[in-house]
Amino acid sequence: MVNSTSTPTSTSSGREWHLAGRPHGWPTPADFALVETPVPEPGPGQIVVRNLYLSVDPYMRGRMNDVKSYMPPFAIGKPMDGGAVGRVVASQSADVAVGTHVLHGLGWREYAVLDAAKAAVVDPEQAPLSAYLGVLGMTGMTAYAGLLRIAELAPGETVFVSGAAGAVGSQAGQIAKLKGAARVIGSAGSDEKCALLVEDYGFDAAFNYKKAPVADQLADAAPDGIDVYFDNVGGDHLEAAISAMRLNGRAALCGSIAAYNDVEPPPGPRNLGLLVGRRLMLRGFMVGDHHDMQGDFVREVGGWLRDGKLHYRETVTTGIDQAVAAFLGMLRGENTGKAVVALPE
Repeated sequence: MVNSTSTPTSTSSGREWHLAGRPHGWPTPADFALVETPVPEPGPGQIVVRNLYLSVDPYMRGRMNDVKSYMPPFAIGKPMDGGAVGRVVASQSADVAVGTHVLHGLGWREYAVLDAAKAAVVDPEQAPLSAYLGVLGMTGMTAYAGLLRIAELAPGETVFVSGAAGAVGSQAGQIAKLKGAARVIGSAGSDEKCALLVEDYGFDAAFNYKKAPVADQLADAAPDGIDVYFDNVGGDHLEAAISAMRLNGRAALCGSIAAYNDVEPPPGPRNLGLLVGRRLMLRGFMVGDHHDMQGDFVREVGGWLRDGKLHYRETVTTGIDQAVAAFLGMLRGENTGKAVVALPE
């Protein structure tokens, strides 16, 4: 145990968020409980991590429901989890030393105890730690795999991205441009976000979906139709995209945040009949199925970041006690780019 150390006194206890109840519709603060719990000593092969940044993501809303899905639901009265980056403060692993920074899956808490094999070492000298939760992490990889493998983007095509000011959407649109798309269109929930898409991220056009029907605004922005749709929203966005798709159009279905808090099933899309005549493809995907692209993703995106060709934004909320507020704000679309929670030491 070359890197072994005892847990310092300051880590004898820490706070973590538990799911207190299953929401019906939109979650409220009453559905969560902030609990102080002991931090155990690490066992053989384990590390203790002082989390420095936590990720809050749309998929977490689905895990609050007691339904069978691709990930198990959060358990009532138990800590929630999600992406986190932190510093190792105690170790019984010969491979991960105290002081190392790691990425892991036990967020929503100040301290995490886990097997070292389940943590990935990250370098704060290469990128800000929070970037490993976003542009160089799961959301960035989601955009990369969804656009290039699932939607099979080809140079010269027209691309529409919904939720385009979010962590995934903003990166998907930029990757489309960097890979030779002729035109990239985004939707967002405010004029300020639309301006950001065009002025900073290089989208060719953007519209505020709250101002007029999505189908009308998309038709104005892409009068000749679209070839690729990157879907983060579902609902009226997906229906509008199907209507706008040209022959052999493809859609990568990443999420449907428009319906995450609905208590009734969405009414559509009502135009699925178009898939047959136009030979359209709608394909859902999970980023975890595409780990084989990780090397290409890190190489390309890392290079674009170093060259200043790819930009990203973060909405940072400070304090473990503000994690639920950050999560609820993200669900309401109050964030620009990746939503993270900073936990100062």
